[in-house]
Amino acid sequence: QVQLVESGGGSVQAGGSLRLSCTASEYVASMGWFRQAPGKEREGVAATYGSTGYTVYADSVKGRFTISRDNAKKTLDLVMNSLKPEDTAMYYCAADRRLRGHLLLETEYNYWGQGTQVTVSS
Repeated sequence: QVQLVESGGGSVQAGGSLRLSCTASEYVASMGWFRQAPGKEREGVAATYGSTGYTVYADSVKGRFTISRDNAKKTLDLVMNSLKPEDTAMYYCAADRRLRGHLLLETEYNYWGQGTQVTVSS
């Protein structure tokens, strides 16, 4: 069982920045960030493969969010800039031991963190 612990959520005004971090209990090949706003389905935000440096972003966050990982520390970060009220959601870290083909699909992941709340006010 892979355990994931997120941190770094909070409240910020529109245009501000936040950094989310996720620490895994072991190295995993695929890792990503998802979010779920009230009344909406969970959606993929950004994800990355293990050692390749490959990253993928949802169109809604391209140019504003940056995902990065430190394989030695088993951490995954998400730097969120130019935040908008529509970015308000619970953010979840996801992981899978395998190299997944569709990194922004939640069905590709077996392990999930408990979530951290991000609230952006206008």
